[in-house]
Amino acid sequence: MTQVLVVDDSSTVRNEVCAFLKDAGLVAITAVDGRDGLDKLRANPSIKLVVSDVNMPNMDGLTMAEKIRGELRNAVVNIIMLTTENSPSIKERGKAAGVKGWIVKPFNGPAVISTFKKLAA
Repeated sequence: MTQVLVVDDSSTVRNEVCAFLKDAGLVAITAVDGRDGLDKLRANPSIKLVVSDVNMPNMDGLTMAEKIRGELRNAVVNIIMLTTENSPSIKERGKAAGVKGWIVKPFNGPAVISTFKKLAA
């Protein structure tokens, strides 16, 4: 079964995204920040897609993306940012870190599910 890692410090957002993914037939694993996300990715190498917030305590989503590509040497997992952040410079940093997409909150599952399924395949 396809696994998606949802990384957000807001339990409301994590629960909303996870419930939607479950209804769409995907398995969601959650993490509360980038540090937790890296740990979950290390423990679950079958994760194909990471959906992450940018602004989080302990480790932000962009730093996590950079560490996924650098420290973990994982160039395979797809990374999507789900955030309120829309700054061009931050988007450029994400692109340099291998982020595949940028979704501005609020989460609209039906609008992105086909992309999520394609990236999680």
